[in-house]
Parts: sequence; C-alpha cells; structure tokens
Amino acid sequence: MSNAQLVKKVQESFLQAERPEIQTGMEVEVHQIIKEGAKERVQKFKGIVIKTAGKSELEKTMTVRRKVGAFGVEKVFTIHSPTIKQIDVLRQFKVRRKSIKFIRELTGKAARLKEVKK
Repeated sequence: MSNAQLVKKVQESFLQAERPEIQTGMEVEVHQIIKEGAKERVQKFKGIVIKTAGKSELEKTMTVRRKVGAFGVEKVFTIHSPTIKQIDVLRQFKVRRKSIKFIRELTGKAARLKEVKK
C-alpha cells in the first residue's frame, strides 16, 4: 500500500458524510459550535462562498463573506471540521471563476449576481 493510499484510508474516518458539495457562488448558512467555558452554543453565519481551496477531501476549506452594516466580514471554514454542525445551501449564483474575490470592491447594483434556478 502506497503512502497516498494509506493517508486517504486514515482520512476517511474523519470525513463528515452529510456535507453538501460546496462551490463558489453558493449562498450558505453555516452552523458552527462555539464553546464558551463550560457552555456550548450554535452560531449561524450566512453569506456567499467567494473561494474554495484544498487538495484532499479533508483539507477542503471555504471562505464565506457577508455584509454587516457598512463592513464586509469574511470567515474561513474547514468543511469537514467537527465544530461545524451543518451547512445549509440556500441559493446558487452563476459564477465563472473558482475565486470571486473581486466582489469585495463592488457595491450596490454592481455586486449583484445572477441566481441559478434549480
């Protein structure tokens, strides 16, 4: 058994089976478990996926951006992290690139994306 096959076999036990296939341009709501002392709570973060990265399935990450008032907030989530309770895909927008970081500079009507109907 080669090293690559051995690594893949070990990583399979850590993969979360119920995770959807995440692509750039999706509007998602991520439910993240936050630990504060002895307490746990679920925090929701809703926004547009502007970038996906990672070679192996376990290393896959997504950068989610949302507008809060006049500011843009971005968070990077590891898709198969145990702190992520669930990921809901709300909408899919038409994009032609793997990374849509250019949307950071756009405001108003220029920042609109065309929705793909399912």
